[in-house]
Amino acid sequence: MRFTKLEVLSVMKATGMVPVFYHKDIEVAKQVLKACYAGGVRAFEFTNRGEFAHEVFGELTKFAAKECPEMIMGIGSIVDAPTAALFIQLGANFIVGPLFNPDVAKVANRRLVPYAPGCGSVTEVGFAQEMGCDICKVFPGDVLGAAFVKGLKAPMPWSNLMVTGGVKPEEANLKAWFDAGVTCVGMGSNLFPAEMMKAGDWNGITKLIYKTLKIIREIKEMN
Repeated sequence: MRFTKLEVLSVMKATGMVPVFYHKDIEVAKQVLKACYAGGVRAFEFTNRGEFAHEVFGELTKFAAKECPEMIMGIGSIVDAPTAALFIQLGANFIVGPLFNPDVAKVANRRLVPYAPGCGSVTEVGFAQEMGCDICKVFPGDVLGAAFVKGLKAPMPWSNLMVTGGVKPEEANLKAWFDAGVTCVGMGSNLFPAEMMKAGDWNGITKLIYKTLKIIREIKEMN
């Protein structure tokens, strides 16, 4: 492991945002990773969405170690323990899933890798914390809403929550989530507009990411 569990969690908290990205073309993935790094991102979630995603991730992790040395590489869309083990072997420093699977927690805990499972209820968050999950993913965020986060944090203020789904790089949207008490947000397609991706406008993506991180920083300073 290039980064310890504590380093990963503190970076997520400090930056407040984890980009969520998948592309089958390694060259495109490298450009996006570099654009995110230049914009200030230090924790990056590549999702296990397509065939041979593990091969792309393996290459991307090696690339990150050389070109973006402070970037913490994580894997998303993990639903079972064997897949989690495969990606840890390929350099994943954190694991994210759309659901909570205790078997994944066991694999992650054994290797001291943070596991952020997708949770849609207070009970699920409680079970995940019991299984050693330091940060839980509120998912789907657009369905549950900021009120869910606020409601959960009232009786369980120690909870570290990362919301994914329904997060936009806009001040009003981000303010609602951070005011409710999230530790960080995960953001996918809204950070990588289709027209920018098609045009290969990596500089545009860097600017969008820089602007988003700046908004998050300002909101967190006010809270």
